[in-house]
Amino acid sequence: MTSPTPPPVRAALLGTGAWANVLAQAARGSRLEIVCCFSPTAERRDAFAAATGIPAVGDLDRVWNDAGIDAVVIAAPNDRHRTLAAQAAACGKHVFVEKPIAHTLEDGLAMVALERAHGILLAVGHCARMLAGNRWIAGAIAAGELGRVTHLQATFSNDRGLRLTRGDWRFYSASAPGGPLSQIGIHQFDTLRALGGDLAAVSAQSARLSPIGAEVEDQWVVSIRFADGKLGSLVTSWTSPGEYRVQATGDRASIVYAVDQSSWAQPARLHEHAVLERQARGDGPQARTRIPVPPGNMFRDELELFADAVRGDVPCELSAANGCQALAAVEAAIVSASRGGAAVALDEMLAAAAVRATQSGSAAHQADAMAHG
Repeated sequence: MTSPTPPPVRAALLGTGAWANVLAQAARGSRLEIVCCFSPTAERRDAFAAATGIPAVGDLDRVWNDAGIDAVVIAAPNDRHRTLAAQAAACGKHVFVEKPIAHTLEDGLAMVALERAHGILLAVGHCARMLAGNRWIAGAIAAGELGRVTHLQATFSNDRGLRLTRGDWRFYSASAPGGPLSQIGIHQFDTLRALGGDLAAVSAQSARLSPIGAEVEDQWVVSIRFADGKLGSLVTSWTSPGEYRVQATGDRASIVYAVDQSSWAQPARLHEHAVLERQARGDGPQARTRIPVPPGNMFRDELELFADAVRGDVPCELSAANGCQALAAVEAAIVSASRGGAAVALDEMLAAAAVRATQSGSAAHQADAMAHG
């Protein structure tokens, strides 16, 4: 006799922008059901509801007070992540937040603390590690097919920097620090960590080469030292044709994985033109073995992983702590570039942010006590 299928985890979608639509489509028919959506702008939430069929709510209190809503999916601007997550956690609701975990590492660490304080699960949408090719590489590394892995490389680039306007929040360093580094490069920091373990330190160089004249840097080259001594590199650009590429190199073989980045928002099609090739030591490029890439949907996979973790079925690798590691790498690279490329340890960034988070938490507690004294 088969066990009954458990009911889906019911979630409210906070945010109704383009990426909220991607997540809403991914959730259809999945183990996570989006039951309502919210935006502070009535026109936007009503248009989103009409387009998706997801009922809109005009007051967040309706979400917080609804015992039938298990979780929230946050697809709001980065600087709203901490506030929305804290409100949800205080109401006992689990949180899935789009990457990066927060606008600053300080906020990210404060969000990690929500899990223990309120007994909820907080997951971060680092979907790229869920790509079929990256999963295949991880399996090959674990099976020893590459031998000792010595170097990992990653690229994620597109032409966003040639299309920015002053009305776009990505134009400004305050809202999009590092430009492509915090917006797309962060995916590769997380993927490299998923494949190679903890990152110890980074050294970075950046440039502003787009003729648009945005505040943000649009070119980054980052060298990485992993905690176990292996090396890595990351390149991200906002003035490039779309490119997504990961390469793992060991003393027995290397594997290259590339997808058509222009189809990023259509995950079910990413396998169509993807390349996954293995090259053994002693062979030339012409002798590479082509490996079929299975179809997949990284956005559905991340939402279902979250839902399964909420029900206690599996551990959640897309954890808040994991999200802070990726954000620490971004902030360390920005500091490194400001120091002329000097290496910056991630532990240095995390320790400093933890002090700031504690201080801000104490100040907030004191202000609350005074207001209610």
